[in-house]
Amino acid sequence: MSGTPVNLAPWIELRLWRQFVAVAEELHFGRAAIRLHMTQPPLTQAIAQMEAVLGYRLFDRTKRSVQLTAAGAALLPEARDLLARAQALPAYGRASADGEAGRLRLAFVSTVGFDLLPRWVRVFREQHPRVDLELIEATGDVQLQAFERGEIDAGFMLHSPGFAPAGLERALIASEPLLLAMPESHPLAAAASPPWSKVLAEPLVIFPRRIVPSLYDAIFALYHAAGRSPQVAQEAIQMQTIVNLVSAGLGLAWVPESVRQFQRHGVVYKTVRAGKSDAKVPGCETSLVWSRSHCSPVLSRFVAFIAERTP
Repeated sequence: MSGTPVNLAPWIELRLWRQFVAVAEELHFGRAAIRLHMTQPPLTQAIAQMEAVLGYRLFDRTKRSVQLTAAGAALLPEARDLLARAQALPAYGRASADGEAGRLRLAFVSTVGFDLLPRWVRVFREQHPRVDLELIEATGDVQLQAFERGEIDAGFMLHSPGFAPAGLERALIASEPLLLAMPESHPLAAAASPPWSKVLAEPLVIFPRRIVPSLYDAIFALYHAAGRSPQVAQEAIQMQTIVNLVSAGLGLAWVPESVRQFQRHGVVYKTVRAGKSDAKVPGCETSLVWSRSHCSPVLSRFVAFIAERTP
């Protein structure tokens, strides 16, 4: 049997693959017909039509035996897999509707990745193994752009207290103070709480404003309230890079307390208290944010999961 196969779409239906598998496993048309709850002649005709459409034989048949051809033997495991996947589709659809299966694209800032995110991801994967969780490290400005393009479903963002990204839902995850990172060899490192007047005069390593504008502005407002402008020595995007630059002696840096877990040799972290007449050192917050208009069942499941683990 030879020739160019015609369009297979109208012919190779699941029913035909099911019949092929039955004959291939029984190697007997009569037994396969009984298994399929049909008579033998329609089954024999269906297999012959299937072979005609494919353009090659699936079985070598004699009056005494039925054997798979090489092509038929190659197709058998694939056909079994096809039928198994088709049988699983309704359950997968139900799991997707319930948020137990699907895909979640989750962005995060580096500070969440030090401690909280690894623990949450491990537990969430254990509880929801059919959810494909895609992790994307991205700063806040990059996340906002990704939301606009529909490239992420949710994100962990760092910001000043009370900040709310426009058009996005927000759930507070953590609040923490800002600490001052400095080289352990720095003269101010010996003080339990460095004098505010001396801190103001030190050069800063800080993230660009576009990364976390609300927190950047809060830090600058702190200096302006004391009648000073920060002396920015270097900008860097990632907190790990900022701490590394501090270690190299380029300046001091205001960082979230969680950055302590990034153990960089030669760097110490200090709590700084402004004077009574000065502005208070700001804190920072981390929130889970997501789009109001694109909240899938999987995303709803993840939001609920995070809510159970935060104050």
